[in-house]
Amino acid sequence: MNLSNLELDVMRLIWRDKEVIAPDLHRELEKDRDLSYSTVKTIVDRLEEKGAIGRIRTYGRTILYGPLIQEKELAKPMVKDLLRRLFAGEALPMISHLVKDEALSLDDLAYLEKIIAQKRKDLEQ
Repeated sequence: MNLSNLELDVMRLIWRDKEVIAPDLHRELEKDRDLSYSTVKTIVDRLEEKGAIGRIRTYGRTILYGPLIQEKELAKPMVKDLLRRLFAGEALPMISHLVKDEALSLDDLAYLEKIIAQKRKDLEQ
């Protein structure tokens, strides 16, 4: 599933809040952007069509939406797409870029070392 930046921002709010109504999403999003309510509602409708969110219940004409996919489910295909588009499908240049050019703490590096050690162990079996 491919999402635009705005769709992804809406999903982050829905994941954070678990249940939302479109007017609340609009209020939250317009803090950082000049967006009309109809634009936000169109994004919500698109996310519903894509199966990313669903209607939990309604109160009169007010619809409460919730996530149908988890953030981890969406991350995997999006990372694969990014890898394909920016790094010709090669993981090593992407990992190298992240390690060299991003601000990583000692805790971050320790976490990466742990993951690498586990992957090495899995491959040796």
